[in-house]
Amino acid sequence: MTAFLNGCFLPLEQARVSPLDRGFLFGDGIYEVIPSYQGVPFLLEAHLERLRRSLSAIRLRDPMGDRGWRDMLEELLARNPGGDRAIYLQVTRGVAPRDHAFPVATEATVFAMVNPIQPPRPETTAQGEGAILLPDERWGRCDIKAITLLANVLARQMAVEQGAIEAILLRDGRLTEGAASNVFVVHGDVVRTPPLDRGILPGITRRFVLDLLEGHSRPVFEEAVLESDLRTADEIWLTSSTKEILPVTRLDGQPVGAGRPGPVWRETLELYQRAKNDARGARVAESGDG
Repeated sequence: MTAFLNGCFLPLEQARVSPLDRGFLFGDGIYEVIPSYQGVPFLLEAHLERLRRSLSAIRLRDPMGDRGWRDMLEELLARNPGGDRAIYLQVTRGVAPRDHAFPVATEATVFAMVNPIQPPRPETTAQGEGAILLPDERWGRCDIKAITLLANVLARQMAVEQGAIEAILLRDGRLTEGAASNVFVVHGDVVRTPPLDRGILPGITRRFVLDLLEGHSRPVFEEAVLESDLRTADEIWLTSSTKEILPVTRLDGQPVGAGRPGPVWRETLELYQRAKNDARGARVAESGDG
């Protein structure tokens, strides 16, 4: 596996960062995850825009620029050919003596690697997955894709220990998101997801799913979702760049709706896969590789 670190491509096991890197000492950095299908990044512009937004939010200059990111990603995928990949990008404020205040004139640390995207298990499509509800105890700027993820890690671990795939988080009785996903609920034929604010990451897949549903005249609303809405939902979905759209059929051990993946999820997943394949085909045609 080939990685990228500060301008160099090298074997992942040889990549090293200083213990004085502010990402290691303070979690002072941001990250992005970009799915790539058969060598073609999906929704790349939206991911790069969110990367730039996260950098701006933590007052860190973009160290690569749009062309630099695109060229690096193209080379990284070429050096890791085959299959579907999740590209992980991380940018920290760099190496400096330990001090909470921003250092002067440091170079950002830029790291990138790829991991295989695992297809959903057959049991997921047939039976769905389990989730648990937990209080949202994260910091107040979850709209920034920051590397400070300890609260998310602890929530996800609690889910795993209870045989669930995800922790769905509540703040003051209202849904925010999952530990590593956005959340949709369905009642009848109406789809809802919480509106964006500082407590919710603006998920790229979340936005793509909303656009798909709106484009196919499915009633869909960005509005507050209460705990009671989750417990009485006909369907619950999780969305993320690597999960795509996953059905939750058990919540705190109780069935969601009929206890199996629902018809609105199946319809939406079909729309998603069709749009993904269309986008991939268009990119290949543009590159002249088709």
